[in-house]
Amino acid sequence: MNTLKDKKLFLLDMDGTIYLDNELFDGTLEFLDYVKKSGGRYMYLTNNSSKSVDKYIAKLASLGIKADEDEFFTSTNATILDLKKYNYKKIYAFGTSSFKSQLSEAGLPITEALEDDIDCLCMGFDTELTFQKLEDACILLGRGVDYIATNPDWVCPTWYGSVPDCGSVSAMLFNATGRKPRFIGKPEPTMANLAMEKAGFTKEQTALMGDRLYTDIACGVNAGISTIFVLSGEGTIADLEKSDVKPEFVYDNIRAVLEDLKS
Repeated sequence: MNTLKDKKLFLLDMDGTIYLDNELFDGTLEFLDYVKKSGGRYMYLTNNSSKSVDKYIAKLASLGIKADEDEFFTSTNATILDLKKYNYKKIYAFGTSSFKSQLSEAGLPITEALEDDIDCLCMGFDTELTFQKLEDACILLGRGVDYIATNPDWVCPTWYGSVPDCGSVSAMLFNATGRKPRFIGKPEPTMANLAMEKAGFTKEQTALMGDRLYTDIACGVNAGISTIFVLSGEGTIADLEKSDVKPEFVYDNIRAVLEDLKS
């Protein structure tokens, strides 16, 4: 029988799984410490493309977690790898200034202005959204440019509820243009597969933990690894009952996962 004790690599979603806004969930520090002391490893997988890895490192540090760059794999990282497969002349970067900087630093030909030679629209979770960006996107989609988005998440959780994420904005653009993007992040298996390759663990040794069935858990299922659904963020038991995506393990929160590991 497959148990959590068989797992050595834990791929962790962040928002709603180990923290919410500026609140670190009870049990997170103990969980991370337990994994390391038991000879395992954890990596952070996040669909949130509004922040760079450096900003995530600073964010975790403010919550009392010491982290380094090798422990992260974001939807922006995966999107950059995908974009480099194509020889785009110019990419309109629809996202935060941090998102644009990451694409530019990776050597991609990005622009923030509406130009004639743009052949790709790349959209991330944009906490700096303006109507001008929406209008530019509609014009470009009307021209027929390639359309890529980092992640399909409908919402991003906050301390006061939820805000529209990349999936919601893409739905708005679909209503206006009839165009849907090709999504790169979770639930596609790319991020999980690259993380396992980077960490040097097999699928049998790996589990993905997250709070969303349609992205986190679906990513793990698509990658052929064990999945841990926690009820500390967006997803609920009611969602689980209605969903075709079924996790292998279900817990209230990361504290409950830790207690099961230790039992």
